[in-house]
Amino acid sequence: MQDVTAYCAELVRNADRDRFLAALYAPAEHRGALYALYAFNIEVARVHEAAREPMPGEIRLQWWREVIGGEREGEAAGNPVAAAVLGAVAHYRLPVSKLIDLIEARRFDLYDEPMATMADLEIYARRTASAVIELAAQILGVDAAAAADPAGIAFAIADLLRALPRHAARRQLYVPLDLLERHKVGPDAVFAGRSFEGLNTALAELRDVARRQLAAVRQKAPQLPPAALPAFLPVALVRPSLNRLQRSDVFAPAELSAWRRQWLIWRAARNPARIAG
Repeated sequence: MQDVTAYCAELVRNADRDRFLAALYAPAEHRGALYALYAFNIEVARVHEAAREPMPGEIRLQWWREVIGGEREGEAAGNPVAAAVLGAVAHYRLPVSKLIDLIEARRFDLYDEPMATMADLEIYARRTASAVIELAAQILGVDAAAAADPAGIAFAIADLLRALPRHAARRQLYVPLDLLERHKVGPDAVFAGRSFEGLNTALAELRDVARRQLAAVRQKAPQLPPAALPAFLPVALVRPSLNRLQRSDVFAPAELSAWRRQWLIWRAARNPARIAG
């Protein structure tokens, strides 16, 4: 188990450094399970880029679905991430349905169909980012579903806004069509890769949605036990990221530097009010 734990920790360190750093604030006995969860999330999230075409992606996601469902025990034992996440599921009694919903949500990434509505985007965010926060809190011994829901939506929106240039270049649209249509913006205008007033206004509205979700996190945060804190620490990056995005061109988004991201996580660990502040 030590080998798979080390493998997952290294994968998370390289591919999701924010969550890697956040996990360091968790008790040592829970870190291996956190790294397993985060490594699983990385593997499922990057199926699209690894497969490049929908059918191989579908096959890989189905493999993960069957692994989580307990149908591929032999193959799972030979895959360090699969072995580690199944170990975490068994030890912490993580709900298999949440992990399967996460896999199913990632099927959207395989295709060029646009995100139709804001409601669809929120469902996608709940099944991906919110689920990861909720499951991480469960590993830490806390039922944090109420706070994880808005936290994950805010986190996902900020992440998708940062990724807009990359998504537009491959003609994928995560900005909801109903939001764009209110501002008379069509998908082709987004795919053109140039900012203009209507698009800027639509994205400003999307940032406001994320900020309202952060406000909901602020209201629920005082009820969270301190043990849940490491699960929520990456959310401390959302507001500063939104502020940076607001000041930059949507197709050349200003990124928070690595040292600042680390400092924001450290600051939130010392003062949990900073998570959504």
